[in-house]
Amino acid sequence: MPMNVPSLKPPTIIDSVADIDTLRRGLQGVTRFAVDTESNSMHAYQEQVCLIQISTDEADFVVDPLRLDVGWELDFLGEALADPQIEIILHAAEYDLAGMRRDFGFDISNLFDTMVAARILGWEQFGLANILMDRYGIHVDKKYQLADWAHRPLSGDELFYAQLDTHFLLDLRDDLYVRLAAGDHLEEANELFGEVIAMAPWPDPNFDPDGFWSISGARHLNSRQAAILRELYLYRDEQARQADVPVYKIIPDKALVIIARNKPTKIKHLRRIRRLRKHHVENHGRAILAAVDRGMNAEPPEHPPVPSRPADEILERYDLLHTWRKERAEARGVSSEIIMPKSALWYLARNPPSSLADLQAVDEIGPWRLRTYGAELLNLFVTREWSET
Repeated sequence: MPMNVPSLKPPTIIDSVADIDTLRRGLQGVTRFAVDTESNSMHAYQEQVCLIQISTDEADFVVDPLRLDVGWELDFLGEALADPQIEIILHAAEYDLAGMRRDFGFDISNLFDTMVAARILGWEQFGLANILMDRYGIHVDKKYQLADWAHRPLSGDELFYAQLDTHFLLDLRDDLYVRLAAGDHLEEANELFGEVIAMAPWPDPNFDPDGFWSISGARHLNSRQAAILRELYLYRDEQARQADVPVYKIIPDKALVIIARNKPTKIKHLRRIRRLRKHHVENHGRAILAAVDRGMNAEPPEHPPVPSRPADEILERYDLLHTWRKERAEARGVSSEIIMPKSALWYLARNPPSSLADLQAVDEIGPWRLRTYGAELLNLFVTREWSET
């Protein structure tokens, strides 16, 4: 199929108070619209939503929240997104929903997630650019995926890329809906769409001074090394905040752990660390050594408790559930997460069910999953003798 770069009417840009009524009129009376967002996560200390793209059946809009007072000027958009009578179409909604919740307090009641729908149908390629190419021959230039969407003015190519992220979602939704209906998957899809809404996080923008424990390798450090890592972690955050860049652009996680483990005292020692580039040493070398020195003299942090290994009976149950899920997924030709989230498997392994009511108490098992898989899941447990944990 030849690549096709579509020729679209430019979107209506909403970047001033005078434009608000244009968007309001565009959403008046609609029963559905598509949404996407662009953020600057790769370019800023604290990421923010920099664009909100909206497509109705009649028009495309690109909203610039950086130039609007979203505290009140876009309240009507939040109301439309939360209206259960309006279907909101997104692709891979969790990230966009989390960002809109964090920055604007927006929420969604009636979701159609085109990525989830594609996964239910067993599509092997479910990224939007891949779907548009494979299914419709429409080429999307991926080079703007990591663009700094906070810079202004945006180029025509950047706006076109943003527009493509929603312009075809309505047609894609209709295509997927027909296929879901034909395969009797609509109830399943609606259940999983509701799961996305429930599971999308409300991000906490506050800095956690104990967050260094989440760095890979941190829990294997001794107390003195952990104290050094804490000082390095605090220094890095301060520098990233001042420069308004992501923390990894100051010093990468792996380098922090290597420094903490080796306790360097001279610049020449830092130059031997492969994870540190020349500019890291030039820009931060002396400050790194100072942080190491502070850590050597600081009160060591208390190590968080090591998670205990689950009991053998729990691991046995989990393996049984994991095998069941894998076989079920292979039989349907879908990914395992579509059958059941891993979190549900662990819950059942720790709390073996003896009735449908027990299964119904699991958050990730809604009415469709209960009806479809409930008897199978109970059979896994009632046909075996388990030791009580």
